Amino acid sequence: METANPGAPTSPSDTVVPVLSTLPSDEVRQVQWRFADRYDLHLLVQAVRGVARGPVARLVGAGARNSHEWTEAKASLLPAFDESGITAAFLDPDQGGYLEGPKNLALALIAFELAWVDAGAATCALASNLGLAPIHERGTAEQRTKYVAGAAPTKQGEDRRQVRAAFALTEPLPFVGVETGLLAGKVRIAEWTDGGQPVLQVDKRGRFITNMAFANVVTAAVDSDDPRIKGSCMVILEDGDPGTWDRGVPTKKLVHQLSSTRDPVFSLRVPADRIVGGYSIKDGVIVPNYSHAEIIEAVFRRTRVTVGLMTSAKLLSAVEPIILYQRRRFRGGAGAQGTPRHELGLQQKEDVLLRLVDVWATGEASASLGFAAARWFDELDPMEKEKDRLMAERRLTGRAAFRELTRKQEEAIAWLEPGASSPARTEDGAMPEDPLVRYVLLDSVANVLCPACKLWNTGHGANMMREAVSLMGGYGVTEDCPGFLGQKWMDAQLEATYEGPEAVQRLQLSLTMTNPLFLAQFRGWIANLRLLASERPGTGACALATAMQLWLWTLEHVQAGTDADGAKLYHKTRQGVTFPLADALCWLLAARQFILDVIELEAKGATRNGLGDGLAGTVAFFVDLCHVQSARAAGEVGRLCAEIVNGYRRHPAWDEAACRGCYQEEELQSLEGLIPGIADAARGQPDFTPTGAAHPVKAGPCVSCHGLEGFTRLRSKLDGCLTGCRLARDRAAQALTKVMTREALDYPV
Repeated sequence: METANPGAPTSPSDTVVPVLSTLPSDEVRQVQWRFADRYDLHLLVQAVRGVARGPVARLVGAGARNSHEWTEAKASLLPAFDESGITAAFLDPDQGGYLEGPKNLALALIAFELAWVDAGAATCALASNLGLAPIHERGTAEQRTKYVAGAAPTKQGEDRRQVRAAFALTEPLPFVGVETGLLAGKVRIAEWTDGGQPVLQVDKRGRFITNMAFANVVTAAVDSDDPRIKGSCMVILEDGDPGTWDRGVPTKKLVHQLSSTRDPVFSLRVPADRIVGGYSIKDGVIVPNYSHAEIIEAVFRRTRVTVGLMTSAKLLSAVEPIILYQRRRFRGGAGAQGTPRHELGLQQKEDVLLRLVDVWATGEASASLGFAAARWFDELDPMEKEKDRLMAERRLTGRAAFRELTRKQEEAIAWLEPGASSPARTEDGAMPEDPLVRYVLLDSVANVLCPACKLWNTGHGANMMREAVSLMGGYGVTEDCPGFLGQKWMDAQLEATYEGPEAVQRLQLSLTMTNPLFLAQFRGWIANLRLLASERPGTGACALATAMQLWLWTLEHVQAGTDADGAKLYHKTRQGVTFPLADALCWLLAARQFILDVIELEAKGATRNGLGDGLAGTVAFFVDLCHVQSARAAGEVGRLCAEIVNGYRRHPAWDEAACRGCYQEEELQSLEGLIPGIADAARGQPDFTPTGAAHPVKAGPCVSCHGLEGFTRLRSKLDGCLTGCRLARDRAAQALTKVMTREALDYPV
């Protein structure tokens, strides 16, 4: 809170309450999402925004989404992507790109800006990167030179065909869905002459493959159909290879119509050097250097983040159109200009404001989580390359490499212990000197952040997009809805299934969130939130820290516990336990990162040009949003944990075993002489049954909390930590009635 004279005593009349004056600017976002010093990314954002709110928005406004076909109008996006730098952003400078170093944050910003208008356009732009990603991550040097560098836009006078790639993983297997471990695509040896390179026969039927209307290169996942080829692999296919290259029929999507999606069929002969990552020959058998599973693990752990941010962009892009709609709802009817009805419209009523606050808070938290994950991978990528170099240098492979990393993980846990060189990894980037210890620290968190971002952003984000559409009334389901909100809501349903639907992310989280090294860092985060809560109690950090403690208590409880029948509670197949805990963790991670971003904005925003006097109001509003989101996260975690801890215990019944511990009337009378008042106290209990009387009308005696005292204390504490959260929600709602907006959106509707 700001005061007129900070050095003097204040009275209520002296207090100046910061007010949200405008919607968050680019300068605010640059500080929040930690790229304020990246001028190259500033330029990239502006270039992508020009495409999104220009050619893309005009296509959507003209009804291009009404066709499943890849039309000439839609194809005009490809040169727009090339000319704006979107295509080359994925490439390294020696491949025709212009961004040095890791590019996860850059690609996340591209996805965010394009999806602000249309996620199909974002998918179209990024799907070629996905097609090239197996080669980029695991390909040989020759493969990267030919295909990744070949994706660079052609220059004037250059005589070559630009690579447009697609990624063919999923297949039309009955009842398999997204099971990536089962492949119908097959590879066998078609020809292998003495001294010559083997020629492979690849048969693959793809399903729901993006970019297939124009792709000329496909990276396809296949399984061996020949004893002379070991296991699975990914193979590079070209449209000029001998055999059948059938692009397939267009998928009749309800969503993402600005991207091409088809079900292709391939039956091609290709040389064996098209196996992604290369191969070796052992005893007459081709052994790919990487299985298809190893390749897609390296690819998806990065690309899932960009998909998650597509839904975040939808939520944040919905804020301004909803405000404009709410304020203009009654204009043209009764009520002269200048009256509350004319100026505020629906915003005269609290409900629509509170619901918009929830939408906005979700958008902010999901964006914070997504961009944090992207930055984390930018930090991890060079460490991963260094890890690979050190392992190769020390000739550590297989189990030996695993043992070495396990040892480094133990060292990392020791480094995190209080009294060690650092109590926990902090936001200032403090890390141990050993590169392998740094790697395992980063990797343990990255393995959680990636599926958490994908799961929560797209899953809960899709639910909140429905809320956003409902705030537009009947306008929300029309083609001319401002901001294309109805279409964005539908698009969000697809994003929730891209690169593995919710069940896939929950399964991965159930495995990675129990990593002792992640949990050690998680405990450090709780301590840091306690410190933040003492400095900025209005953020809701106290409630969030308590919710994190409750989640941790529950995880440890179920890992060691059994249900009423003696069956182990925490198990890969016990998804009624593991999946809700994964969901609860996502709520915590998103709310925590939002708080950290707001603290960053407050700490460093004052030093940035362009923020000016409006910074205090923006920070105050975001602090209230943090409180709202932290309270919601705490509530979800409390509910889920209570159901898990109590839900697998059997409720006592009025049977002999339950009644054996009850006092009889005669016993109470005899104890009265030793403990005066015990009889009256017992008779006042809800379970007391006088001798010969019927039991109370209920299922059985009240449940005992024996062994759960720690949980009960934390749950009670958590409820108390929610104090003030609804006041913060009210303040944020009131701020929405005063914030200035533009007269019209900056893209056509």
